[in-house]
Amino acid sequence: MIEIASFQQEDFELSTLRVVLTILFIIDCVALITVIMMQQGKDRGLGAIAGMSSGDTYWGRNKGRSKEGLLSKLTTLMVIVFVVLAVILNVNF
Repeated sequence: MIEIASFQQEDFELSTLRVVLTILFIIDCVALITVIMMQQGKDRGLGAIAGMSSGDTYWGRNKGRSKEGLLSKLTTLMVIVFVVLAVILNVNF
């Protein structure tokens, strides 16, 4: 009787953990889609015709401190969380 109760407790804890991780995974997916859609395209527009690279402009030099830089860092972080959660949820525990 004691062994059966302990197995049921472990199964409940693991299923609860799986549900929590799945909810975090879904939230991360939606946030990742939102952040990617908020980013601007990487085309250089008329600067490519004039021969200017993005590093030559004020915006190109300070991109890390701008909204685009923040979105890029958030995207990287969310992709890492996405991959880690996908691997954890794929493991049969």
